[in-house]
Amino acid sequence: MAQLDETLTMLKDLTDAKGIPGNEREVREVMKKYIAPFADEITTDGLGSLIAKKTGKEGGPKIMVAGHLDEVGFMITQVDDKGFLRFQTVGGWWGQVMLAQRVTITTRKGDVTGIIGSKPPHILPAEARKKPVDIKDMFIDIGASSREETESWGVRPGDMVVPYFEFTVMNNEKMLLAKAWDNRIGCAIAIDVLKQLKDTDHPNVVYGVGNVQEEVGLRGARTAATKINPDIGIAVDVGIAGDTPGVSEKEAMGKMGNGPQIVLYDASMVGHKGLRDFVTDVADECNIPYQFEAIPGGGTDAGTIHLTHNGVPALAICIATRYIHSHAAMLHRDDYENTVKLIVEVIKRLDRETVDKLTFE
Repeated sequence: MAQLDETLTMLKDLTDAKGIPGNEREVREVMKKYIAPFADEITTDGLGSLIAKKTGKEGGPKIMVAGHLDEVGFMITQVDDKGFLRFQTVGGWWGQVMLAQRVTITTRKGDVTGIIGSKPPHILPAEARKKPVDIKDMFIDIGASSREETESWGVRPGDMVVPYFEFTVMNNEKMLLAKAWDNRIGCAIAIDVLKQLKDTDHPNVVYGVGNVQEEVGLRGARTAATKINPDIGIAVDVGIAGDTPGVSEKEAMGKMGNGPQIVLYDASMVGHKGLRDFVTDVADECNIPYQFEAIPGGGTDAGTIHLTHNGVPALAICIATRYIHSHAAMLHRDDYENTVKLIVEVIKRLDRETVDKLTFE
């Protein structure tokens, strides 16, 4: 494995952490450790979203830069007599990426390793081999022989299950493979934005946020934004990379390495036009590459941030990522670094007058 620098170590710690919606504590602690040195104060909302505040100028516009802490995973719903586990998906999964994959069950007594069971092809009729298995028919095998043995290991309904995958730097060291890029990369960007602004003079109050429960309906963004009451909202998330075989430009325009994706439209919001133009003007001025994206089939935390109080100009900025909502996804380090740079340059150029002008555009 490649030697991990400071940034890669942070990314590894964030992606290795386990946290499905409603179970974000471990990820929150990792994010808190990394963002605390650059924040004036750290608070949480009632659902557990992390809010790190950094004041450039007291009373200045409040800028919310938000990733989400949670990842897609599963929850145990039932233990059968033979010790096999039934489960519920938490967040969006496609059944074909799940069978025979290793998972970790987090219990009160510690972690338990399991695998999502599958039938060998030898016993499947030809027709069955072509047919996807329904998620509701899947189970997790932890090597137990009875319900009692399973329970003695601490496993019980409600326990969190996460994909198991080791953070990996690819042969092309710009390519990073890990579980939970959706959306630990957004948390990393929020951390790095505060880090870059540490000794920078700017007239704003910046909030680096790790929202909870995005994957089940953008829930933590609603409560965190209500607490902050921002003037500007920027949600940082993963987007779709449409640069692999079988994906047409009509389905996904994004390409890894071509810069942050500026989301024009998604199922949760229309990107604020004034803020969008401001961000792309800054990118042009600073020679930061970017690409446009429209995601009619998905939303981001910007969708609830922009509906806070009497409305907040908001924009989603995404990182083109391959294979999201599976055990492992891949992204490009340059896109991550360019996104941090872009948001930092945008914040440097915002002030009360600029924000007021944007609001009415």
